[in-house]
Amino acid sequence: MARSLNAQIVRVMSALTLAAFAVMVTGTFGYYTFFYPWLYPDDLYSDKWNAGDFVVLGLILAISLSAAAVVAWRLAQSIVQPLKSVAGAVHLIAHGDFSARAETIRTVYGEAESLIADFNAMAMRLENAEAELKYSNSAIAHELRTPLTILRGRLQGLSDGVFTPSPELYGRLIAHVDDLARIVEDLRTLGLSNAGRLELKLDEIDLAIEVESVTASIEQDLAKAGLAVEYDLGSAVVVADRARIRQALFAILDNARRYAPRSTLSIQTRRARDRVVIRCTDDGPGLPPGTGHRAFERFWRADDSRARASGGSGLGLPVVQAIARAHGGDAIVTGNEEGAGLSIEIWLPAGGPA
Repeated sequence: MARSLNAQIVRVMSALTLAAFAVMVTGTFGYYTFFYPWLYPDDLYSDKWNAGDFVVLGLILAISLSAAAVVAWRLAQSIVQPLKSVAGAVHLIAHGDFSARAETIRTVYGEAESLIADFNAMAMRLENAEAELKYSNSAIAHELRTPLTILRGRLQGLSDGVFTPSPELYGRLIAHVDDLARIVEDLRTLGLSNAGRLELKLDEIDLAIEVESVTASIEQDLAKAGLAVEYDLGSAVVVADRARIRQALFAILDNARRYAPRSTLSIQTRRARDRVVIRCTDDGPGLPPGTGHRAFERFWRADDSRARASGGSGLGLPVVQAIARAHGGDAIVTGNEEGAGLSIEIWLPAGGPA
């Protein structure tokens, strides 16, 4: 069992003091009791100090200090070694090597073990954050480049007279602008969530009513995708941000529209004890085996091809999770076997975020 470093230092320093004192007292007593009468029989009852007295006392003091120094050095090594390991890793990370880790050193001190474990956990998070930042920058550039390129091409064609102005053409251009605005808003939501600054305007709402309202607003889009919606809505009153909850619901429905067309979508709302639940389940193609844990990764899609027309930005489900967590809840994916459909569940504390 790891011991407290604080208590161990106190015990060792106390032991060193007592040991040094004991060696000096024992050595002095032994010298004057056994050796002094033999070395200086004529000065047995003299109060004068001989040169040998100083030599012997000096040896006793040296032995005491040497023993204390050895024990102190061993204690210092057990304390310094973990610090050296962490310092070496810190130096590498400061120079850009985020894969550096502190070497695990066996020690009896709980503080040293915790220091190394916590540092390595922090270094891993830094490495993951760095990798995510690099990937996100590339993915953001890719997601924005495609609609911007299309917009520029269409506008240039209109300017050169290649395209004939028509309501249909303007409608497609507006759709591309809407896609850009949605990507920007999703990125803003995720950025605020990561910074812990996603503001919520709390109000008492019924999730059953919100589900009906959101599905009604995109009913035509769902119908075009051949998506049949079944409702099982129980009253689920919660203190939450109405606009954010609708944003999350829209993202889930849009995800089903894109990736599970011509299927049946079942939406349930429930209150279970101290929390409320929204569950959206489709009988579409589901996710490839072993990819369920990636469903909430930014820019990740089951189909890695970014060129397909039905593909979204890969930000919808991460936004859903960010909104749920901002409310003190969470979002999970279940039943994610390939060909068995997909179930996305949002749970929120009934009393609202803490």
